[in-house]
Amino acid sequence: MSLNRVASLESFSYVPTSENNSRLGSRRSSDASISVRSRKLSFNPLPDEWDPIDERADNIQAVGAFEVPKWKRVAQVFATVIYCLLAAGIVFGYAAIKPVLKEEGAYRDVCVASTNAMAFASSADASAEVDTCVEIHLNFMFTAAAVGTNVAALPIGAILDHYGPRVCGLMGAGFLTAGALLMAYASQVPFDGFLVGYVLLACGGPFTYISSFQLSNAFPRNSGLILALLTGAFDASSALFLVYRIIYEKSEGTFGHRQFFLLYLIVPVAIVVLQLTLLPRQSYKTVGELIEQIEEPLLPDPQPYDQVDEHTALLQEEARVRRESVVADIEELLGSARADKQAQREETKNEISGVWGVMHSATALEQIRSPWFILICMFTVVQMTRINYFVATIRPQYEAILGSHDEAVIINNFFDIALPLGGLISIPFIGLFLDRNSTVVVLTVLVSVATAIGVFGVIPRTWAAYANICVFVIYRPFYYTSVSDYSAKVFGFRTFGTVYGTIICLSGLFNFSQSLLDYLFHKVFRGNPIPVNLILLGLGLTIGICLITFVGVKSRNIKRKQLEQEAENAFLDE
Repeated sequence: MSLNRVASLESFSYVPTSENNSRLGSRRSSDASISVRSRKLSFNPLPDEWDPIDERADNIQAVGAFEVPKWKRVAQVFATVIYCLLAAGIVFGYAAIKPVLKEEGAYRDVCVASTNAMAFASSADASAEVDTCVEIHLNFMFTAAAVGTNVAALPIGAILDHYGPRVCGLMGAGFLTAGALLMAYASQVPFDGFLVGYVLLACGGPFTYISSFQLSNAFPRNSGLILALLTGAFDASSALFLVYRIIYEKSEGTFGHRQFFLLYLIVPVAIVVLQLTLLPRQSYKTVGELIEQIEEPLLPDPQPYDQVDEHTALLQEEARVRRESVVADIEELLGSARADKQAQREETKNEISGVWGVMHSATALEQIRSPWFILICMFTVVQMTRINYFVATIRPQYEAILGSHDEAVIINNFFDIALPLGGLISIPFIGLFLDRNSTVVVLTVLVSVATAIGVFGVIPRTWAAYANICVFVIYRPFYYTSVSDYSAKVFGFRTFGTVYGTIICLSGLFNFSQSLLDYLFHKVFRGNPIPVNLILLGLGLTIGICLITFVGVKSRNIKRKQLEQEAENAFLDE
């Protein structure tokens, strides 16, 4: 994931529950312990024992959104959406920039040198070997970048918690700068500049993207909309390389990749300027922290009457007035009526899921050892590999399946446009589907759609190719959002960062298996992608059926126990 692949609207923001919102009525003081910990649920994938909360609190203090002028918060959200559009997930536009890099001669010198040492019956065979070699090198470049994107997500939460979003944003700009320079001068460095440069671009994306999530707390009433905008910007960012390829073709190759990546340096420079001027150094407080701020007493313990002088009374009155002003600002920011409705929606959604809370009380280690984790992790490994492998090899796959280079180019061009649009169009509907259906239904649809993609991927017809792409670009954000939604409902927000981060990290590392798939595709099966697609289809379907069966059985057991408990309570009440 990738991380676009990481962005559920509910999973990455603190959503007030009925316990949190009961501040408007009577709430137990023990329920006010959300505090700084609630922020870590969104961003920190490290276990609690690695998480020095007090040190973070000393380093970076969160700020309430009501303390920042509204115009500035609007400008912050707008600026962040724009630079996420230009930086967050650009490496996933690989299918668009790959033909440009091939035409510009990427890896050709290396492959020609290795081919010259081999004996071939004809120059055509040698040329084909060079093309295959270049294809494998470029695909490995993308594979390493996809792995880097996922693995980078692991430490970002800790850096964000300890040093704030500004440091994360500046680090992201640094990675983007180094990556762009290496891509521009890849042929002049004594190592694989394309590989290292593309990986650095991939690492810069999540640093800028994940650190922007906290801006959803700038407008708590519209947090879902802001996260949807950021997620949409991430998905649409893959179109940047498509725009460049169009310019490259219009210029007939005069605007090469070096000029493009040197021009791209404007983006990290702009991010640095924005981070140092407009964007916040601290993260905005979550809803939980704002509620806690209301509930914490601002006045000192009252002194005996005979010890209260005029000065002390004046200080107490000033503190009381300050508290009333802060409470009024926070309640205006949150909207109490809307918060109550949100709490009711959350309770309904949790009941519908059928598995909500099943592992919430377990430790992170117990959760990771459970079948709940193992099955979803295995499914994620296979599906993430399938997704990234398809992105990397779409053109050569359809050249082989359809037997036409021209048709494959047209299909590739359609895919380059459909990929960002699919995410933009489907994100709002995905959230509604997840909220209104049980986890078993969600997983069943997920596995069914994945199977349909696998079937379309082996049919040698043009209509099947277009159907495959249309389903794929909708499935991709649905899959990533569903995994984060499953993790939140099954494992809970207390360990969400640890569990979800582990799933994504392991899946990312297993993406190196794409190199093996490339070898099977080009060497073992002699350019025939259908056997590889069938292997991935079979693995995904087998693991998916096991996952659905397990969750279905457990869900029915949970429902039965709930009914038994309700019956017992009704009997006792009588």
